[in-house]
Amino acid sequence: MHTPGLKDTIAATPYIFTIGVAGDSGSGKTTFTHGIRSIFGDDLVSTITLDDYHRHDREERKNKGITALNPAANLIDQLESDLGKLKQGMPIDKPVYNHDTGKFDTPVTFIPKKILLLEGLHTFFTPALRNNLDFMLFVDPAAEVKYDWKLKRDINKRGYSAAEVKRHIEVRKPDYERYIAPQKEYADAIIGIDYSEYGHHLGDERNVYRVTLSQNRMKHSIKDIDLSLDLYSILSLSERNFSLKFATGVQFGQRMGELIIDGELSEHVVQKLERSIEHQTNVRPISMFKDREYVTAVDLIQLIISWRIIHRRIFLEVRRECHQADTGAGENAMTCEWKRLSATDEKSMDKRHKT
Repeated sequence: MHTPGLKDTIAATPYIFTIGVAGDSGSGKTTFTHGIRSIFGDDLVSTITLDDYHRHDREERKNKGITALNPAANLIDQLESDLGKLKQGMPIDKPVYNHDTGKFDTPVTFIPKKILLLEGLHTFFTPALRNNLDFMLFVDPAAEVKYDWKLKRDINKRGYSAAEVKRHIEVRKPDYERYIAPQKEYADAIIGIDYSEYGHHLGDERNVYRVTLSQNRMKHSIKDIDLSLDLYSILSLSERNFSLKFATGVQFGQRMGELIIDGELSEHVVQKLERSIEHQTNVRPISMFKDREYVTAVDLIQLIISWRIIHRRIFLEVRRECHQADTGAGENAMTCEWKRLSATDEKSMDKRHKT
């Protein structure tokens, strides 16, 4: 007999769960939402790339001397309106920006699925956008890493010359600092990426980087969820360098915890984490890195971010059930008291309305 899990619940409810990912162009935003796509699949997950909401095509931006990082070069008002409709489960006519031609294709009808990912430069730039996002992630690679990634991508995939890419990076830098970087203040989690202390070359060779996950503290959990690492597997099965560090600090007036991971771990370690998340969240299957002997810090952070997002989705579902209980439509309200919205999440949601 099939026991309904979180996937079944998500599929059955009308709620559209929205995840916003912001960061510079070429910063690796898509990488860190791979886990959610892998876990929940195409039936439940849809994605919008905010490049589609450019106001001007590539040639027009060049002639006007404006970069895509400037909000004036983007249809922010339309994005706000469309996201509001999508959050209600309504279809939209979505613009389409073609990176191959640098021009716009014919708009398409876009129908949101139960998990909606938005990835782009201005994903939580305004209060109206933030108010319609359930989880906000900012990806923030070090300048050297971002430069090397963008150089490789734009030359190999978008047909730019190295000189053009370098010029674009320099021209875009002031707009990044003015318009994109400040969005970090509103993020539920910030991912920093730098070259590994075990060797710069490992980035190109095996995607090994030093990754920092900064996130606000969760004072209350829906369940007793743990993400314990198996020391036996680390000490006995791993033959490559690995380091793990945790530090606390204050960013943007709130206390944040920083998890810093570098190097590679035996796949056995991550496999046990996946089984633990399956057991504790009732989401199955989670097999992001099967048939891999080793996983990197990037991989591990993908899994941890996926766990945090799943946790938020469970929390919202429980809160919805408690609201039904309060109105006499669900379980007894007394059983919901321990599930109330935590002070941390209230504070996080309040920040979304700031101008």
